[in-house]
Amino acid sequence: MQDLLLSLVRPLVEEPRRVSVREHRDEEGTVLELKVAPGDRGRVIGRRGRTAEALRTVLGAVAKRHGTRCDMEILG
Repeated sequence: MQDLLLSLVRPLVEEPRRVSVREHRDEEGTVLELKVAPGDRGRVIGRRGRTAEALRTVLGAVAKRHGTRCDMEILG
């Protein structure tokens, strides 16, 4: 899941080398913490959160195929 998120986010940002993902598990499933450069945070969130919501939808669909759940948090 980390690789998928990285491959989706890196083309969106101006500083792809500063994109990192940390994965941890909680009682509901996997949580991916996405960290980007402060100037790229708006690009990842998108207008009215549409880009972030699309990323969460893709991650959720892939996780569901694997029988689990996945959520994403964006860190600045």
